[in-house]
Amino acid sequence: MENNGKTFSTAAGRWEGVGPYYAMFPIRFADAVIDEHTAEGDTVLDPFAGRGTAIFSAATLGRRGFGIEISPVGWVYARAKLSPAPLEQVEKRLLEIADASDKYAEQARSLPRFFKKCFSSSVQRFLLAARDGLDWRRRTADRTLMAILMVYLHGKENQALSNQMRQTKAMSPHYAIEWWDKNGTKPPDVDAVEFMQKRIRWRYASGVVAADESRVFLGNSIDRLPRLERFMREEGIPKAKLLLTSPPYFGVTNYHYDQWLRLWLLGFETDAYIARGPYQGRFTHPGHYQTLLKKVFCRAAKIVADDSVVYVRTSEAPFTKQATLDALLSAFPKKCLLKRCQPFLRPTQTHLYGDKTPKVGEVDLILMPS
Repeated sequence: MENNGKTFSTAAGRWEGVGPYYAMFPIRFADAVIDEHTAEGDTVLDPFAGRGTAIFSAATLGRRGFGIEISPVGWVYARAKLSPAPLEQVEKRLLEIADASDKYAEQARSLPRFFKKCFSSSVQRFLLAARDGLDWRRRTADRTLMAILMVYLHGKENQALSNQMRQTKAMSPHYAIEWWDKNGTKPPDVDAVEFMQKRIRWRYASGVVAADESRVFLGNSIDRLPRLERFMREEGIPKAKLLLTSPPYFGVTNYHYDQWLRLWLLGFETDAYIARGPYQGRFTHPGHYQTLLKKVFCRAAKIVADDSVVYVRTSEAPFTKQATLDALLSAFPKKCLLKRCQPFLRPTQTHLYGDKTPKVGEVDLILMPS
């Protein structure tokens, strides 16, 4: 069971870890920033919410958090831990999906070779039933079950439903098959219901977090932020006292590619190489990247208070840092800039692929009221 800083004896500690995700905020970092720059009852905004760590942290600390996330995977994680369904409803849906799984035997036989190498035949049927039957967009119980299921969809040996694979990132089908064949590993023969029921009950064992006033919206921040501004105005919600976020880094990762297998479970295509839309790729076009950051921060500026703090963690890589800095200064010209270097203390993901050269760290760009 995963943990990133909170004790498992609390609801926050058990739910914070929902969602293995690339480049996520450490929860201790989010807690410290929110505690330093806001008071109870204040509003926190994250326009690049990821799996919702900043918003979840705000909720656990008695703040109101609003976030926007373009990836359905991150959004499902965030919504599930902010507002999970009652345990009995989630277990009921688990059993209903299991009962329906026998209907998917023929469909399982027609799955690509990757799935047969990755999952046992019974798990394939179960996943197909979940893919078809869980209405994660509209039903809270279905979304909660889907979120927990995605956590264990793939991972280390004996810790997931899959053949051995990294938990944070799904490898390409060709790479995975080649590695499994070379190492002689096979998909585990597990009872999906028993496996998932144990982990669902563990997740609920310390309760849930009361986060009714916090919300993460699915979509592109360029479009969603004006709608969020109207919502906050109509509901009489005060402007945010803290904007805490970490935008995607230029040329570093592709959130569709990394999460292609979980996206498949959510009902999307199986092609690991297709980027879904202009804002989910690797950001290799400098102009598109700069435009994205400027538009998002300028629109976010309308939602934050004049005396707010803007706290952005980004890469020390020159282009990413400069593009982020330019966007922030354009959106918040009256604020004072502080910088805090955050060098990498542990090896980065590139070590896994043989690239052990030193990597630039990260930097916190902090805009304070003048």
